[in-house]
Amino acid sequence: MRIIMLLLLAAWLLFSCGKNEIPPVIPPVIDSTDNGQYGTPFSNVTDREDAVIYQVNIRAFSTAGNFQGVIDRLDSIKALGVNVIYLMPIYPLGALNAINSPYCIKDYLTVNTEFGTLDNLRALVDGAHNRNMSVILDWVGNHTSWDHTWIGPHPDWYLQNSSGTIISPPGTGWNDVAQLNFDNADMRLQMISAMKYWVYQANIDGFRCDFADGPPADFWTQAIDTLRDISTHKLLLLAEGTRAANFTSGFDFNFGFNFYDNLKTIYSNNVSVLTINTLNISEYAGAVTGQQVVRYTTNHDVNGSDGTPLYLFKGENGSLAAFAVVAFFKSVPMIYSGQEVGMTQPITFPFTGININWNSNPGITPHYKKIIAVRNNLESIRRGSLSFLSDANVCAFKKELNQEIVFVIINMRNQTVNYSIPSVYHNTSWTDQISDAPVMLGTSVSLEPYEYLVLKK
Repeated sequence: MRIIMLLLLAAWLLFSCGKNEIPPVIPPVIDSTDNGQYGTPFSNVTDREDAVIYQVNIRAFSTAGNFQGVIDRLDSIKALGVNVIYLMPIYPLGALNAINSPYCIKDYLTVNTEFGTLDNLRALVDGAHNRNMSVILDWVGNHTSWDHTWIGPHPDWYLQNSSGTIISPPGTGWNDVAQLNFDNADMRLQMISAMKYWVYQANIDGFRCDFADGPPADFWTQAIDTLRDISTHKLLLLAEGTRAANFTSGFDFNFGFNFYDNLKTIYSNNVSVLTINTLNISEYAGAVTGQQVVRYTTNHDVNGSDGTPLYLFKGENGSLAAFAVVAFFKSVPMIYSGQEVGMTQPITFPFTGININWNSNPGITPHYKKIIAVRNNLESIRRGSLSFLSDANVCAFKKELNQEIVFVIINMRNQTVNYSIPSVYHNTSWTDQISDAPVMLGTSVSLEPYEYLVLKK
């Protein structure tokens, strides 16, 4: 009876709204028909503050470019210190007006045979869970392919121009996809139902929501409220967006586009490191306790367009210093597949022509492991209060929690610099968490190019 009443309410809202009016927020979808739960919901999903995310580009990840290629490297991913695997879109792709983009989805309820079967996906998720890692799926909710299963029977589920023609997302130039109409209550319900399907049928642990600033914030509120009502699952929800409303809608994470861009300008244009503090404040606007910004030095978009971290951040030492900022500052760090072996060749769109060379630069991998291990071992890094202590060349800050104090000092210049130690720390002794060596601080410290220290009292 409760389900029937909610469906009647949804229908009433749909027909009572004017053609150009956005309907009010609809109550969460309550759907007791989950078609059965595959497997046992993962009981050890990390808290959002403690996440270390690993983005998997399935096409480039192995020669086969399929789920099995990822399964074969789960131990290597785990060894980095990762606790969340994020899979790029796993759904079948459209062919009409298409450019072979993984973000041009033809069916929300099916696995792309390019990667394998539902059972193969389940095996990947099971393997991750057995290694104490969560799995989140890329969700492309703003638009679909032009030959999506919805577009023929439900043209009203898509945005149309004055002539009644379905259009691409306005102002984007994404002509391979059709814009969904979030004024349509039925479309919203079907979208949310499709998201629930993967929680139940593949036992996944959340979503990275592509172009999250596109759909209206009240849709995400509706979707997230519904997903949070799945009491058997703790879900991690990442908005690939920057608006503060994403936090208000209930996402755990927003995306650090601007932080990444700022890191680039510090390295390429000698911009003051002090800009990081201002940028951090703006990216956390609207966040409440525990909500985080995911930050990175590369991902699938920018790796192909901007270059690899080794290129952007002036070699191995510079790229590690940039990642240290991402890992130790007020951030949840994300690693892009291949980054940890120092790939020098960008993985370009549509990600079908290049396979990751896992032997590219194995010497850099222990440094990534060490940075992540330090983050994982220090609760003050993950959850502590932040005090900004930088100058124009050095990113320096204090993190403190429950009397655990960590002092991080990162030279972001390709030259030796002197950093003035705050007077409160003059003549104090510490242990460097990177080298495990004792450190006595005086009034200043000389830092080699791109050197970083993580000092714990």
